[in-house]
Amino acid sequence: MPIVAQSTETIDWVSRFADEVIEESERRAPGKPVVVASGLSPSGPIHLGNLREVMTPHLVADEVRRRGYTVRHVLSWDDYDRYRKVPFGVPGVDESWAEHIGKPLTSVPAPKGSAYPSWAEHFKAAMIESLAELGVEYDGISQTEQYTSGVYREQVLFAMKHRGDIDAILAQYRTKPKAAGKKQQQKAVDEAELEAEEGSGAAAEDDGSSGSAGYYPYKPYCGQCGKDFTTVTAYDDDTTALTYSCTACGFSETVRLNEFNRGKLVWKVDWPMRWAYEGVVFEPSGVDHSSPGSSFQVGGQIVGIFGGKQPIGPMYAFVGISGMAKMSSSKGGVPTPADALQIMEPQLLRWLYARRRPNQSFKIAFDQEIQRLYDEWDKLAGKVTDGSALPGDVAAYTRAVGTAATELPRTARPLPYRTLASVADITAGHQDQAVRILSDLDPADPIASLDEVRPRYDRAEAWINTQVPADQRTIVRDEPDAELLKSLDEQGQQALRLLLDGLEEHWSLDGLTHLVYGVPKVQAGFSADATPKELPAEIKTAQRSFFALLYHLLVGRDTGPRLPTLLLAVGQDRVRRLLGE
Repeated sequence: MPIVAQSTETIDWVSRFADEVIEESERRAPGKPVVVASGLSPSGPIHLGNLREVMTPHLVADEVRRRGYTVRHVLSWDDYDRYRKVPFGVPGVDESWAEHIGKPLTSVPAPKGSAYPSWAEHFKAAMIESLAELGVEYDGISQTEQYTSGVYREQVLFAMKHRGDIDAILAQYRTKPKAAGKKQQQKAVDEAELEAEEGSGAAAEDDGSSGSAGYYPYKPYCGQCGKDFTTVTAYDDDTTALTYSCTACGFSETVRLNEFNRGKLVWKVDWPMRWAYEGVVFEPSGVDHSSPGSSFQVGGQIVGIFGGKQPIGPMYAFVGISGMAKMSSSKGGVPTPADALQIMEPQLLRWLYARRRPNQSFKIAFDQEIQRLYDEWDKLAGKVTDGSALPGDVAAYTRAVGTAATELPRTARPLPYRTLASVADITAGHQDQAVRILSDLDPADPIASLDEVRPRYDRAEAWINTQVPADQRTIVRDEPDAELLKSLDEQGQQALRLLLDGLEEHWSLDGLTHLVYGVPKVQAGFSADATPKELPAEIKTAQRSFFALLYHLLVGRDTGPRLPTLLLAVGQDRVRRLLGE
């Protein structure tokens, strides 16, 4: 029994869907566990777009759990789908894998060098590890195991018996309706069709063979070549004798479907069958499943044949990557949740999915934008702590940092990500140097070990090492730029002198920030404490020129890490030498 009453105020999209799911579940199956569902096809790298298929029901399920209900999150691994194409850019895979097209994903060899027995297991493994790190609780179901063990046998026989009813529904959608004058709608359909090949489940599959031999919603895998280039040519409802032939190898046989387990229902029948079998109340669907005539729309009618109801749930929009085009697993090289978790903490990644409604597109930053995202996250954390955050923002933050069952491990001292990245950049893997710099950030409360700033420091270091081009890395000069120092006018020399004179007193992150911004102010006759409102616009120009001079003298470039961090990293003695003292 629930221990928390249903929400009376929907402060965010998760709460709103939780309200609807609880109400719908009580109407359909009062007193029973609430069932939400996701589906992932391990046809290649499972990318950050696919993650939305899991995070959307996870967040809703977790909110329902917080209210005291028992929830089951079913995650169907669509590993009995056919292998469609050879993904481009996957390590250990070449064109020889084309010979396996048409086989179940669990019958395709894993990429060369993999520790896993099959293609499906190889790509599932990384996602399973990422979901554990993200705190996602689910009940994983292998569709290969479900079909080959005969779990769905009664559903398969039922579908074949009612194939005429299924065919009548599908026939309504086999000719696409014209959409004259609706360019935007057609564009969405086109995008959906492109994405369908790599979406959750095999949305691009045909809906079964319908020809002179009749319509059959079942597709056997060939007994000789193991592929699904098969056509059912006859079926007897009384004996369940099924005859098929394979166009790939010419093999043909007759089997008893009531004991045959080497095949599956076509996708547009398989999906609604599972809705009914599992009693799914909530399941989101991607654009590829939600366009006119697609599997979600058609499934909403077919599910009634199996005695079930279509789940409620939103259509979710695409997830992009900063600086990259729309993701597709078939193209290879697309960032996965494991890639994201290498450079960001689980809390940040959860927050990106929690704070945006499912129908809103958003991008995940692998470039410099990640620093701004972390700044925004840390600012939100501060507001939550002091009680100034808005209710919706508090809800998104709460969903990000933990679940109903547990709180995710967090960094003990969450220093700014951009600071940690700068330190990792400058020290290039020398941990003792990193500790030295970090201990100088706040001399009143020095950091004694990198463990205090982990795992955030490790994520920032990974970002520097994997995402920042070599020509943008910071390399501190070994020797002073004598020529540049000699060419400085009196104002430039004075600026360096003011800086050097203040180093000892201001040797901390805050102190050096005050110092480097204050030098141009003092030179212009103002107090170092003067605020922007008290200063003329020319001061900003002078500050930029001063900063550029320091960067050239320290790292030989116009820009670099934030100067206070850079100065701490270089160390007082070396700074004084490079600045000509």
